[in-house]
Amino acid sequence: MPKGGVNAPVPVAPDAIPAVDPRLIVRQEGIKGYLGEFRRRMSSGELGSLPVVLALIVIWSVFGSLNSSFLSAQNLSNLSQQIVGTGMIAIGIVFVLLLGEIDLSVGSVSGLCAALFAVLNVTHGVNEWVALLVALAGGAAVGLIQGVFFAKVGVPAFVVTLAGNLGWNGLMLQVLGATGTVNLSGKDIVSRLYSTIYGQQIAAYGTAAVGVALFAGASLVDARRRRAAGVPFRPVADIVLRTVLLAIIAFLAAYTLNQYKGLPLALLIFLIFIVVLDFVLRRTGYGRQVFALGGNIEGARRAGINVAWIRMSVFTICSTMAAVGGLFLAAQIQSASQTSGGGNLLMNAIAAAVIGGTSLFGGRGKTWSALLGALVIGSIQSGMNIQGVSNAIQFMITGAVLLAAVVVDSLARRTQKAAGRA
Repeated sequence: MPKGGVNAPVPVAPDAIPAVDPRLIVRQEGIKGYLGEFRRRMSSGELGSLPVVLALIVIWSVFGSLNSSFLSAQNLSNLSQQIVGTGMIAIGIVFVLLLGEIDLSVGSVSGLCAALFAVLNVTHGVNEWVALLVALAGGAAVGLIQGVFFAKVGVPAFVVTLAGNLGWNGLMLQVLGATGTVNLSGKDIVSRLYSTIYGQQIAAYGTAAVGVALFAGASLVDARRRRAAGVPFRPVADIVLRTVLLAIIAFLAAYTLNQYKGLPLALLIFLIFIVVLDFVLRRTGYGRQVFALGGNIEGARRAGINVAWIRMSVFTICSTMAAVGGLFLAAQIQSASQTSGGGNLLMNAIAAAVIGGTSLFGGRGKTWSALLGALVIGSIQSGMNIQGVSNAIQFMITGAVLLAAVVVDSLARRTQKAAGRA
């Protein structure tokens, strides 16, 4: 019993500071709240997408100053198509990295699924839609098999997917047969999905408008639900500011695309995948379980999460996205060959996810990381190609950027631990 009787106040430690939701600070203090919240995030290591955005600005500024054609509408439009294949694979990598794991087989899986589609459709005359579904189902099956070995048998994901990298590459060579190369017709569904460009200006501007409207609507609905539930919510001013910034970026991108040929269908599909899977991760119980598992596996297990099921499903999603990316890459070069899925594709896909802001330590990341990271890698390659830089130098620079991203992630994580927020 406290000294002084039953009603005497219980002493509180002088350094005990009540936790305050950042959205309350922003709502109460306006611009001052924004600046204070920004400083708090930076000091506690919550960098978000800021490093990659700054890196992208620097890269574009440097290459734009070296050669004006880099920032031309034609080059940026081509860049938006060229990053789709790698970006699709990177989305799947994001899911695996959220668990704190890695998938080294995505390159081989992408090549295998591209080979399945090409052989079925071109060599055997199977309907293009059937061939497409078989290729995607093949990717999902590969991911499920690898997920079972990892989640049920207990083989480390590194070993399972490293073995898969070799095994699925061998199966791809077997599928392609003696010729080793199958050329696409250029009129098949995969080629059309990649090469179609909507030349009407309303297509790009309309897509930008729809995207901004969906963002604003979702934000307002979320704020209303939070307010009704009596929990902190984003103020209208905050939502308006975010919507205006998004509108500027979206309509500037639409204007740039319209200065060349228009809106590439491949880019639109890429953005749809990002938005839908972002919703899955951030707005569904499944997504929360993925984050929980990546943050603390033992805590997630004790909370009743089916760890094995989540692991298997994540690897299935990853391989399915590898199949999607492989099909777009095949359409880009109009063929499936023995080199499909090889080269530096695996490293570029992993680098795109990590450079974009997904943590290698699990529990932190988003699908938009795939877009930002793919833009950084694609911009470096495009800029150096324009400058006539050799592939050797490109590899070294890309590796240095990847290392820098991991260093930033490690330092941010250390800062968060010091601030008690990890």
